[in-house]
Amino acid sequence: MNELMNVIGLKSKKAFEEKNDTNNKNKVLNLYAKLLQKEKKSILKENLKDIKFAKDKRLRENLINRLRIDEIKLKNIINSINKISKLKDPVNVTLKKWSRPNGLIIKRVTIPIGVIGIIFESRPNVTSDVASLCFKSGNSVILKGGSEAMNTNKILVKLFRQALKKNNVNENYIQLVETKDRKVVDIMLSKMKKYINVIIPRGGKNLVKKVQKLSRVPIIGHLEGLCHTYVDKDAELNMASNIIFNAKLRNTGICGATETIIFHEKIAKKFCNPILKKLEDKNCKIYGDNFIRKYYKGKVYPANEKNWSTEYLAAAISVKVVKSSIEAINHINKYGTMHTDSIITKNKKTAKQFLKNVKSSIAMHNTSTQFADGGEFGFGGEVGISTNTLPPRGPVGLDQLVSFKYEVSSKGKIRD
Repeated sequence: MNELMNVIGLKSKKAFEEKNDTNNKNKVLNLYAKLLQKEKKSILKENLKDIKFAKDKRLRENLINRLRIDEIKLKNIINSINKISKLKDPVNVTLKKWSRPNGLIIKRVTIPIGVIGIIFESRPNVTSDVASLCFKSGNSVILKGGSEAMNTNKILVKLFRQALKKNNVNENYIQLVETKDRKVVDIMLSKMKKYINVIIPRGGKNLVKKVQKLSRVPIIGHLEGLCHTYVDKDAELNMASNIIFNAKLRNTGICGATETIIFHEKIAKKFCNPILKKLEDKNCKIYGDNFIRKYYKGKVYPANEKNWSTEYLAAAISVKVVKSSIEAINHINKYGTMHTDSIITKNKKTAKQFLKNVKSSIAMHNTSTQFADGGEFGFGGEVGISTNTLPPRGPVGLDQLVSFKYEVSSKGKIRD
């Protein structure tokens, strides 16, 4: 296994060293999008094999939904690739240029990161998004997907490699680790530092914890998406109801789904029944504090300390009532995961206070947390959301997949 991974690592490093210009990158991506459309039936057929395998393994329904590719999802994948091809190349961009009194002329210029290792579960769309973003930003990528998505991942990578080969580009810019041996992940994390420059995990809490614990290379990612929506005393009821319904139930299985609602006590009695009933009518389980249990007329389960720290990734939500926006901010900063948190209010001063003081990588005002997505941010797609304090932070797209170097010139200057 070590030998296999060493070969993959060497191939990735060699491919990375073969630079491509913007025109060549875009030609590859455009052909890849066309191949995905052309081979639509084959992709859907392979995905059905994975769905059957996942059901036989008794995976949770929300994870199976992540795994599933239908015609609409495939169309979205193709659209995402086309958008990435039209975005500005992030490599060799001069971020800043200045002259010094000592005669030096200094430029800060973007460069690719190198070889990126992606370890992910259940989401074959990650395969195409990540491959496209990494390639456009000049990086090679080693993909290790979950066994439940193996057939879909294989055909998506096969088509990308075809697009590379037909444009005379090294196929090994994109490599998929096809073995189901779990030892591969350990090897990528602990024994491939000389090949892999950064690891990006995409998956459940246990996977990300393992990556954070074992990785000897830098990590971009987040442990959980425990997102909050705070309904302020100056919120408008219809807006709050619509946003919360979307933030929770549009897609319960993504990291941008709201997991806790916080109401200001001045509007909680009036707002909790119409907002929570709308969720309950769609079979969403409600966990509430003492206030909610007293005033909500529907079915509510008692919330405890564990609920405030739970990322459900399902039709369930925790509900809390606070006395002030400061208390809401404090609750979010204590129990949240610095992912995405939103305030609903007409009060601009309160909104500003919230946006500046929550520790989230994405702070929102009058907006559904489901917008925490690189595609929605105009990045074409994303390799994930980073909650690291150091950059990159938030959705990681093209501009976040580059580093930089300083280019310094002078007219023969020597230092005194």
